[in-house]
Amino acid sequence: MTENLQRYHRQMLLPGFGKAGQRRLIDSSVLLLGCGALGSVAADLLARAGVGHLIIADRDCIELSNLQRQVLFDERDVEQAVPKAVAAQRRLRRINSQVRVSAVVDDINHTNIARYAAGADVIVDGLDNFEGRYLANDLAVSQGLAYLYGAAIGATGMAFSVLPHTAGKTPWETHADGNLATPCLRCLFPELPAPGASPTCDTAGVISAAVGIVANYQVAEALKVLTGNLDRVNRTLLEFDLWWNEIVQLDVNRAYAEADCPCCKQRDFAYLDGKAAANATSLCGRDAVQLRHRQHDTDIDLPALGRRLRAHGPVSANEFVLRASIQDNGGQYEITLFPNGRAIVKGTGDAAVARSIYARYVGT
Repeated sequence: MTENLQRYHRQMLLPGFGKAGQRRLIDSSVLLLGCGALGSVAADLLARAGVGHLIIADRDCIELSNLQRQVLFDERDVEQAVPKAVAAQRRLRRINSQVRVSAVVDDINHTNIARYAAGADVIVDGLDNFEGRYLANDLAVSQGLAYLYGAAIGATGMAFSVLPHTAGKTPWETHADGNLATPCLRCLFPELPAPGASPTCDTAGVISAAVGIVANYQVAEALKVLTGNLDRVNRTLLEFDLWWNEIVQLDVNRAYAEADCPCCKQRDFAYLDGKAAANATSLCGRDAVQLRHRQHDTDIDLPALGRRLRAHGPVSANEFVLRASIQDNGGQYEITLFPNGRAIVKGTGDAAVARSIYARYVGT
């Protein structure tokens, strides 16, 4: 065994893994969408397993309430207002220097997801909203990438491994055991949930154990795909409730045959094409709106803007992010602004109010 594989000895003992699987893992690339609860657990495990290139994309900064379940971060990250992707990158480099970690501090949307996914073999879902998941699903189906969906809320979790139907070109469609392709996410969930129809971590809470189970499951499935063990990928939809001691695996394979899926059958990639994209997004579990309609050709001078905003309340700014507390018409808001003009306005779930606060204090 060569020296650079010694740290992976225990997982290489697994039948079907071995040195060949480890070398495939080292040569692989994973796009991790979101580095919050699910994403931070998945990133830690993937880096320790020896994924060659881990691309971590997250739009947000670390808050104190994140630390209950987001395992890569600590109180110093909160104090320094470090973006999650950057904090994760710093931590993972100390865990495994053999892994190349790329930090993407950006909102993933239809204009950039293909660029960030270039060269990736697998997409791991650490997202907190269905619009983002439909976007990832569109990309996975259009490009023939494995997409590992996961979600956790309260004490419940759900996960599913998408090996999309394409045109018979993927390894799972040409496998010796036959076509191993699965339904895609939109086969299972054809439409976005109606506003207010689904609980969030703000209304239902979340326990870290549920997060850990989903993320560990996603990573196990990713390792199967990346090491070539496609016949071991679970083709059922996993659901569990830790509080009520319920675990079920649902056979959903007929969903592809029985549904006229707009994505994998009609090849209508409305989210990837931008036809279904939203300019303002309410953030899961937070009284906040993200605005991404303002994009600048050159980066904003965050420290300079911070000096102007200090007249309105406490401000902190560094090269990555500006955070300002604003009192406006009896309301208390917090603006988190990134260099490209993307902003999160906390203190309202109303997109119109968020846009108004942005216009008055950042500019149009």
